Amino acid sequence: MPGPMGHGPGARGAAEKPQDFNAVMGKLAHYSKRYLPAIIIALVLGAFGTVCQIVGPDKLKDITNEITKGLPAIVHGRPVLNSIDLDAVTHIGFTLVALYVGYALLSYAQSWIMATISQRTAQSLRDDISKKINRLPLRYFDNTSYGDVLSRITNDVDAIGQTLGQSLGALVTSITLFVGALVMMFANNVTLTLTAIGVSIIGLVLMMLIMRFSQKYFAQQQLALGQTNGHVEEMYAGHVIVKAYSGEADSIRQFERYNDSLYESGWKSQFLSGLMMPFMTFIGNLGYVAVCVVGAALAMDGRIEFGVIVAFMMYIRLFTQPLAQFAQAMQNLQRCGAASERVFGFLEEPEMGVDATGSFAEHRAQIEAAQGHAHMSDALGDRARGDVDFDHVRFGYKPDTPVIYDFSASVKAGQKVAIVGPTGAGKTTMVNLLMRFYELDGGEIRIDGVPTASIPRSEVHRQFSMVLQDTWVFQGTVRDNIVYDKQGVTDEQVRAAAKAVGLDRFIESLPQGYDTVLDDKAALSAGQKQLLTIARAMVQDAPILILDEATSSVDTRTEELIQKAMDQLAVGRTSFVIAHRLSTIRNADMILVMNHGDIIERGTHQELLDKGGFYADLYNSQFASLVA
Repeated sequence: MPGPMGHGPGARGAAEKPQDFNAVMGKLAHYSKRYLPAIIIALVLGAFGTVCQIVGPDKLKDITNEITKGLPAIVHGRPVLNSIDLDAVTHIGFTLVALYVGYALLSYAQSWIMATISQRTAQSLRDDISKKINRLPLRYFDNTSYGDVLSRITNDVDAIGQTLGQSLGALVTSITLFVGALVMMFANNVTLTLTAIGVSIIGLVLMMLIMRFSQKYFAQQQLALGQTNGHVEEMYAGHVIVKAYSGEADSIRQFERYNDSLYESGWKSQFLSGLMMPFMTFIGNLGYVAVCVVGAALAMDGRIEFGVIVAFMMYIRLFTQPLAQFAQAMQNLQRCGAASERVFGFLEEPEMGVDATGSFAEHRAQIEAAQGHAHMSDALGDRARGDVDFDHVRFGYKPDTPVIYDFSASVKAGQKVAIVGPTGAGKTTMVNLLMRFYELDGGEIRIDGVPTASIPRSEVHRQFSMVLQDTWVFQGTVRDNIVYDKQGVTDEQVRAAAKAVGLDRFIESLPQGYDTVLDDKAALSAGQKQLLTIARAMVQDAPILILDEATSSVDTRTEELIQKAMDQLAVGRTSFVIAHRLSTIRNADMILVMNHGDIIERGTHQELLDKGGFYADLYNSQFASLVA
């Protein structure tokens, strides 16, 4: 995930640019089409508010001229008092107040509408991304990091929301302000307008030069920032290894190199970007001086009234202000385009195929009726007996790289089946196919005679409980972690599951027992987490159980405890056990030995040892290593 950005507007100078800005902004506009009328209304309100702001200086000119008319005048060398038309001044003053109040109200309305639309759009994008995640095949996540997906749902969506809420309105108002101020300036006096434009061009050139020089330093700053953050994260995560190998000095030297680079690039980028505001202030003040000098000469010549000079003092600010706003808005739009490209690229990823319809019980009833065994499984409802058949299964994560070549096996309900073999043999792949996380390239898998491809994925998942090597415990109470998504689970069932795995005494020792929230203050050991997931599987009470390397990361004593809990969990269920420790699966009803995607041996533990083949060599090598 990206590191923090530098301070100030210039910090986004190194922002990523989209490959096709027009196309991706078209997609964003199409996505937000339901809000298009509201967006147009908001932008029109903002434009009208800006017009009120533009007209204001012209009214200041009128009120100044009215006051000037009432000032003493010199006639034939003698001062003559004039009376100020207070009614006219009051009328113009109220008009001016109305204009500025209108500007404030219209700007507020625009901001409120755009903020609402931007957050609604961001909310909708996050919802779509969340739903999209559940529709993507696991193949996508095999090639994409979780951090990248998280970045799209947080950073990228936030960038889109901020741009819609701020930059789009600022772009319209800055253009309106620039054009409107220019028109009003030309309407009042061409000479003063050309003077103001000439001074502003100098400021624009200086600003572009500063941006050009600072751009490369911002890019260097982001690179150095990423290197520094990455080094700190790496050293913190592996600080024990660093200390064990006395790598502190080298780590510090490397950090100092990154830190120095970050200092140099950060100092130069911040210094140059910091020059923009003083330069623009200087140019603005220079514009005031130029207008005053040229305006005074024109007033003395009788070509303009004094109020025109006052109006131009205001118009210069309104004329130069949109330049910086426009540049910032365009930069933010580029950032928004890059973020939109990533978000819509994710939303357009190929999804899983159209899912089947109907319940598991309905499909099983149809098959049994066709076989002349109607109503045989009516009492089971949507719960499977647990018969599983693999019929010439073929599969590869990539089209030209098969992992499972021709896998066939028949498992009866209640049997314990162990799948063993060297790393890369295809053991975990078989579990993924059994759960229909991936679609088969050939053959079929059947549960109670029902092909898993013919029923909805959710119906397949409902038949399984899983206990994996990588335990998953979320922030919530112990009860919530055990129950998870299961409906109608009683407290007695939760306690029974915890007692069955030997976790009840530990849970009762926690501050709030089963209501204790599992977080950093209530940390669980690896073995306790594994027992918790076994209790979760017990509560789920599915007819088929999958145990994938469930004891590979714990000590021998904890392994025995977990093994007893898993044996109790497997009672009355069809279970598939994947294990590298062959001593844990000696009581399996069937052992399938896999190598290079095929079953090369099958049988019980003793049968395979008597055969003296691949399994016997694998088992004896483990036993020999344990003895040694």
